[in-house]
Amino acid sequence: MTEVDQQYDIEDEIRAAVASGTDVHRHVKAITLKALTRRQLDIKNIQQVIEAVGKGINEGMANQGEHGKEVFMQAATALDDALAIAAEASKLAIEEAASRVNEYSQHDLNDAINDLQSMEGSFLDSLGKIAKSGNQVVAGIVGDFIAHAGQSGTAVGKQTLTAMDAMKDLPGISKNILVSGTVIAASTLAQIGSGILLGIAESLQSPPVKK
Repeated sequence: MTEVDQQYDIEDEIRAAVASGTDVHRHVKAITLKALTRRQLDIKNIQQVIEAVGKGINEGMANQGEHGKEVFMQAATALDDALAIAAEASKLAIEEAASRVNEYSQHDLNDAINDLQSMEGSFLDSLGKIAKSGNQVVAGIVGDFIAHAGQSGTAVGKQTLTAMDAMKDLPGISKNILVSGTVIAASTLAQIGSGILLGIAESLQSPPVKK
């Protein structure tokens, strides 16, 4: 399946989940996590998933009527929660790489941290696109959500702050985080993050063990 086909599949699944109006948060979160685990966990792939999910939410909102605000809140919060889990996976990957200083340079770690710091901005940008492309009602609903997020924060933003605080004393981490990394090692680091995210996603879907 091509990258374009994957994007359309994500959009279609999200659109159907949102349009159904039923258990929207659970479905959107599961679809988003599934899409993220199919790719390396770098900012390019994360942004592509966010964009596809955003388009699917926008299209699914078309006929929501009086339930539109509740449905959108569930969908947007689900995307936010999924990205927070991805942020945690990225943090764990960076910590693992930092413990293997002979394999990863400071540049590689800084690149991964820059990706982590970009997640919240990409999430809010996707919501802004929904507001611009939707009708007046949808724009108002999205605007209220963004305003609330600006005051109380997002799940991915809070997770990123927690991660940055936890990593501030790791060896090999630049205090300024200004230098971009090499492609090969950064790609390997993204693969580590993807594997960690897959493990987290699978644990969330596993039924509780009966005692």
